[in-house]
Amino acid sequence: MLEQMGKAAKLASYQLAQCSTATKNHVLTVIADLLEKHSTIILKANEQDMLEAKSQGLSAAILDRLLLTKERLIAIANDVRKVISLTDPIGEIIDGSTLENGLKLQRNRVPLGVIGVIYEARPNVTIDIATLCLKTGNAAILRGGKETIHTNTATISIIQQALDKVGLPKTAIQSIDNPDRKYIHELLKLDKYVDMIIPRGGSALHKLCREYSTIPVITGGIGVCHIFMDESMDFDSALPIIINAKTQRPSTCNTVETLLVHTKIANEFLPKLSQIMADNGVVLHADQESFAILESGVANVFPIEDTELRQEWLSKDLNIVIVNSLELAVDHIREYGSGHSEAILTRSLANAEKFVNLVDSAAVYVNASTRFTDGGQFGLGAEVAVSTQKLHARGPMGLEALTTYKWIGFGDDLVRQ
Repeated sequence: MLEQMGKAAKLASYQLAQCSTATKNHVLTVIADLLEKHSTIILKANEQDMLEAKSQGLSAAILDRLLLTKERLIAIANDVRKVISLTDPIGEIIDGSTLENGLKLQRNRVPLGVIGVIYEARPNVTIDIATLCLKTGNAAILRGGKETIHTNTATISIIQQALDKVGLPKTAIQSIDNPDRKYIHELLKLDKYVDMIIPRGGSALHKLCREYSTIPVITGGIGVCHIFMDESMDFDSALPIIINAKTQRPSTCNTVETLLVHTKIANEFLPKLSQIMADNGVVLHADQESFAILESGVANVFPIEDTELRQEWLSKDLNIVIVNSLELAVDHIREYGSGHSEAILTRSLANAEKFVNLVDSAAVYVNASTRFTDGGQFGLGAEVAVSTQKLHARGPMGLEALTTYKWIGFGDDLVRQ
C-alpha cells in the first residue's frame, strides 16, 4: 500500500513543482471555502473521535488538542487564507554571482518534493501541512493518530475534492487511514519517494523516527519551556506574562512548564504568585526552597520530582524553582530544557542580552510570553512543526522551511579548462 502511495506522491510532486503561484493559491482558496461549506461533516466526524477518545479515558490535554469547534474550524480556514496572502518562495533567486571564467551561478529556491508527517491527536495539523505543502509545491503523505481517524478522513476528502476541482492530482495529499503502527515503520523506510519526515507528537514518537528512519527527520515540538524572573523585574508586569504563558492554552508545546525565580525576590513574589495561580486553577510543584514559602499560600502546592522538571505538563501545572543567579537559571535550562522556547523577565538590559546570548533554544524572549512560538504569531501563516534542531530549519516551520535550493549555472558555450 505505502509503496503505491509513495510512487503516486512523487509523481504528484513533479506536477506541483510546475504550478504557478496563481494555481496554488486557487486550490488553497477552494480548500478554505470547502472547509466552511462542509463544516458540519467535519465537526460530526470530530464528535465521533471525541466520544471514542473520552471512552478510552484520554487526558484532558489530548482531548483539548483533538477537539474541533465551529470557531476553531473557521480559524483554521482563515489560516489557509493567510497562507494565500504570503509570498510564494518557490523560484526565488537566493543569491548569485559571475565567476572569472564567465559562468553565471545562482541559487533558486525549489520544493523539497514529498513530505511525510506523523502526528497524534491534532486534527488542525492536517490542514496546516496540506496548506503549506501545496503552497510550496510539495506533496505530502500524512499519518495522523488513531484518535483523529474520523476527523482526518473527512478533512482529507475535502482537500482532495479541492485538488480535483482545480485539476491537480488528488494524490498530492494522501493519508494513511489504517491505525496499524506497522505503517509508520514502512513510511520511515520509504526513502525512494519521501524526502523528509516530520514527527509531531511525544518524545517516544521522535525517538522512534530518529532510530528507524532512512529519511532525514526534522524533530521538535516537545516544549519543556522556562521563564526566568530576575531580581529587577516588577511584579505587576511579570504576573500577566506568566499567567498567559501557563493558562492561555495549557496543552500546547509553547506553554511554560517551569518558572525560575531569583532568590532575592522569592519571599515577596511567591505569595503573590500563589494567589494569582490559585485564582486561575494552577497547581504548583515546588523545589525545597520555594515549597517552604508556598506551602502557606492559597494555591495547591506539591514537592517537585526531578522527572517533573523534564516533562511537558500540558496542563495547569507549573514547576517553581528558586535560583541564585542568571547563570544558574541558564544552567537549569541547559539541563532540563528541550530547546524550544525560553524567556527572561527583567528590567536589566545587561541581563536580557546575557540571557539571549547564553540560552541555546529555537526561540528566546525578553519580557514576553513563550506562547508566541507559533507559525501564525510569527507571521508565517500556519506551521508544519516547531523544530528544535539546528540543521535546515529551526523554530516554527513555515513556507521557507519546506524548500531547498538548486544551483543553476549559465554559460556561453563554456567548457572547463
